[in-house]
Amino acid sequence: MNIQFPEFGGCVLSSEHVERRLAAILAADVAGSCRLIGIDEEGALAQLKALRKTLFDPKIAEHHGRVVKNTGDGALVEFASVVDAVRCADQIQRGVTEQNIEVPQDKRIELRIGIHVGDIIIDENDIFGDAVNIAVRLEGIAEPGGVCISDDAQRQVRGKVDIAFDDMGSQSLKNIADPMRAWRVRLGDHARAAEPAKPAIETAQLLALPNRPSIAVLPFQNMSDDPGQEHFADGIVEEIITGLSRMRWLSVLARNSSFVYRGRSVDVKQVGRELGVRYVLEGSVRKAGNRVRITGQLIDSITGGHLWADHFDGGLEDVFDLQDKVTASVVGAIEPTVLEAEFERAKRKPAASAWDYVAQGFASQRTWSREANAEALRMSRQALRLDPSLGVAYALASQCYTWGKSFGWLTDPVSEAAEGARLARRALELGRSEPPILTMAGFAIAYLEGDLDYGAAALDRALELNPNFAGAWGLCGWISVYRGEPDLAIEHVQHAMQLSPVDALRFAWQSAGAYAHFSSGRYGDALSWVEKALRERPGYLPAARMIVASAALAGVPERPETSAAHLRELEPTLRISNLRNQIPYRRPEDLARFADGLREAGLPV
Repeated sequence: MNIQFPEFGGCVLSSEHVERRLAAILAADVAGSCRLIGIDEEGALAQLKALRKTLFDPKIAEHHGRVVKNTGDGALVEFASVVDAVRCADQIQRGVTEQNIEVPQDKRIELRIGIHVGDIIIDENDIFGDAVNIAVRLEGIAEPGGVCISDDAQRQVRGKVDIAFDDMGSQSLKNIADPMRAWRVRLGDHARAAEPAKPAIETAQLLALPNRPSIAVLPFQNMSDDPGQEHFADGIVEEIITGLSRMRWLSVLARNSSFVYRGRSVDVKQVGRELGVRYVLEGSVRKAGNRVRITGQLIDSITGGHLWADHFDGGLEDVFDLQDKVTASVVGAIEPTVLEAEFERAKRKPAASAWDYVAQGFASQRTWSREANAEALRMSRQALRLDPSLGVAYALASQCYTWGKSFGWLTDPVSEAAEGARLARRALELGRSEPPILTMAGFAIAYLEGDLDYGAAALDRALELNPNFAGAWGLCGWISVYRGEPDLAIEHVQHAMQLSPVDALRFAWQSAGAYAHFSSGRYGDALSWVEKALRERPGYLPAARMIVASAALAGVPERPETSAAHLRELEPTLRISNLRNQIPYRRPEDLARFADGLREAGLPV
């Protein structure tokens, strides 16, 4: 819906009735307002009213502008100074972008703004003339969220505003006789004050974020004097892109798109808008002698916040080995970082897509309560109503039953475990190439159904696809415990903790390590590991059982947390006779050892 203004073109009014003056004209319009109103008329109009009151009108006043007219979805504003007009437009658009951070894509209000400077005609409280018409037409070719200004306006602000521009070339504007050169304001980029710049992407359009997490890996900057390091840096970036692409839940931009930024100083927020990604990974390579340092940082392109940063040092004796190590470390760190960022973001906004419901489900689950786990299951079902083919939603649902069994929240353990395994198998049908799905669903089948080999094969496949997935290594530790491979289990959980030292699931991995030491008869080590797990997550039943059994067989004096009475408070139905239902041990001797420890502590048969 565009603002309609009378167009005078070459009309000549009688001089005795005409007042003219030179002014800068700003025309603003809401992109896609008809669609917004069609979705929620009252809500859209309320948003527009709030936008005017809290941002648009205050910024106009701050920069000495005069709102000539408002329409339902736009405005025409006059400024005495084009410098004020451009600064005002820049601040308005950046303010709108910040307000839209947590608003679902289909409900965002985005403005298009056009600016021209020229002679205008004043008629009472209204203004007319070519200057007005040109501003309106420039607004029409601006991207949603963008600002487009005329060549006349750009010449007058050059060197006077701390804003950069991209040359859009000659533009044919509706009802304007001659083509005009236009410029795109590079919003948020203050590196060069009003200097003309080549377009970041010649036909750049500001892209909407996809319905799942998205990332671009920019070319790493060569900080060395040696030009040969350029190829080394490119090799690392290509390997990182390949590693991230194995995460099917993550939309990874192709190398050809992100490499257009090579050698340029970029604004990460603008890169995110141009490429349609939420996360941007950038880095550098610096050589000193035969040593090299690689740095990397992960940035949220919407907020500009840094989510992760690290550096890696190595020798150039074996370049490929160094590339592999850096890639493994970076990919291993990014996956949990992005997931955690998505979970945190999900808490602060209403769900609008199937992925939003999944992210909210995972975020809810991480609060470790019966109610939150039930809410996560509800979220997974809502996601599946929106997208029945979303494998990760089935995996989330199966994991709800896994955690339900681990914490003792199941009300009908037999039927609920069967349902969890069914959902897990469906998840694997849909996500055979997605490590998180293979990991969650594979472990659910092993733990809920007792099919250890099937579950192990799924996790092995996850690690083939992403060898740096800490969650898969941690759960491999549990399956190795159940299969009677305690030393291998310890290797797995130690590797998981090395890849993700502060992971939210660290308590579960520590518990698996405790079980592995216990199975090998190292009761003191088992007690040490499980005590750490319970400090991080009290009430985790596998750990609560282990601290009782290991303390009893280690001959440690009884404490409240190591008593059978305390365990029965947490798990009233637990008996020696039904222990097999809780732990799918393959080797009878492992189950017998655990039963001996609980019996020694006083757990009834």
